Amino acid sequence: MVTLAEAAQPAGVSASTVSQVLSGKRSVSTTTRQRVEQSIREVGYHPNAGARALAGKRSNIIALMTPLRTDMYVPVMMEIAIAVTPTARTHGYDVLLLTGEEGPDAVRRVTGSGLADAMILMDVELEDERLPLLRDTDQPSVLIGLHADTTGLTCVDVDWSATGALCVEHLAGLGHRDIAVIGEAPAVHERHTGFAERTRDGLRSRARASGVRVLHRPCEGGYDARALTLARVFDERPGATGFVVRNESAVEPLLAPLRQQGRAAPEDVSVVAICPDQVAVQASVRPTSVAVPAQKMGRHAVEHLMAKLDARGSDEVVLPAPELTVRARSGPAPAAS
Repeated sequence: MVTLAEAAQPAGVSASTVSQVLSGKRSVSTTTRQRVEQSIREVGYHPNAGARALAGKRSNIIALMTPLRTDMYVPVMMEIAIAVTPTARTHGYDVLLLTGEEGPDAVRRVTGSGLADAMILMDVELEDERLPLLRDTDQPSVLIGLHADTTGLTCVDVDWSATGALCVEHLAGLGHRDIAVIGEAPAVHERHTGFAERTRDGLRSRARASGVRVLHRPCEGGYDARALTLARVFDERPGATGFVVRNESAVEPLLAPLRQQGRAAPEDVSVVAICPDQVAVQASVRPTSVAVPAQKMGRHAVEHLMAKLDARGSDEVVLPAPELTVRARSGPAPAAS
């Protein structure tokens, strides 16, 4: 960790001058201030909140890192964040929300400054650049998501592989032999985001075991993009009768293009969505769905973090089994004509 004296050296000033620039308690010339600010940026100095407090005193702050990306379904991310905040308050902690896409830089800033006692990371990728930094620090942390290597980590997530498999199992059990998957935006897969990759792997694995064909197509947001994706699916697989929607924003908008294609649910096609229950029940045509328990994940992450802060917790991976709710939009595959 960079010290105050090390931050002062490139600027040619004393450590006390750097402190004065940071605190603003004393007047410092504009030229000196600019030199100090440049030096701070160059050496990566972060004021240590813990050092300004009494020895051994915690900040009682949890950092929640949740990049709000335009290619992801933000309501689910915020639902998790909203669950984290009141749960943390019941333990006497406030939440510092980091919403930028700074990645490792944000982790360095928080762990190096003593600004927070612990950290929760969301939007976890299979090869996440933030993880080596967390492993190199003693600061407690919990991931809402699953890294490719969970050694030395505490992770709270849905068993996405089992979720994908459950969708195929349901449709295959109804006689559907040709299934199309409307996936997340292409950028989500390009980043190898854990939940999207694991769901796709689970879908494909169970499809192979069940003798079912699966076509997976990523889908951008917007009505036109969804309609185009659906049209391409039917061009490639005109016999598709089962649909898995792994894109929360596409659950409701997918139904209108299906009707325009002359395919009614569940008479011609069956639809299974992977989404929060409220998304499924608020749709004009309620699909069968596998729930995304966003609030429960947020609460569990805080509870595991509190256990680690109190030296009660150990590294573990918590993956509740998925639950499928059958509704009217999935039914037997239509008889071949």
